[in-house]
Amino acid sequence: MRVNPKIQQLVEQQQVQRTKRTFEKPSKGLEFAEILKNELNLKLSGHAQTRLQSRGIELNRDEWERVKNGVERAAEKGSRESLVMLDEIAFVISVNNRTVITAVTKEQLKENVFTNIDSAVFV
Repeated sequence: MRVNPKIQQLVEQQQVQRTKRTFEKPSKGLEFAEILKNELNLKLSGHAQTRLQSRGIELNRDEWERVKNGVERAAEKGSRESLVMLDEIAFVISVNNRTVITAVTKEQLKENVFTNIDSAVFV
């Protein structure tokens, strides 16, 4: 059986592209999540990552440090699920797991009700 050279060329190109993808550098979001986890002892849930991106919420290191300090203060008081307010952004955080569950901006706060929290921290 004879193979069409054009088809063979396309197949080889696809294999090369697949190989390249496996060696690409991790995306910025993954690097940032690793910094949060390793240096600030905070994690982002998949839902929180989506909310941060869709709502255009970007925090610098100092702001994340403030969030972390709020989580630590909540932990000292025995909180399990906390609402951490950073300026005009609200975070619902699992204190035990040190995981950001969701994030909401001031514009979205007007219609939201936060349930299943046992504390609120303003940082």
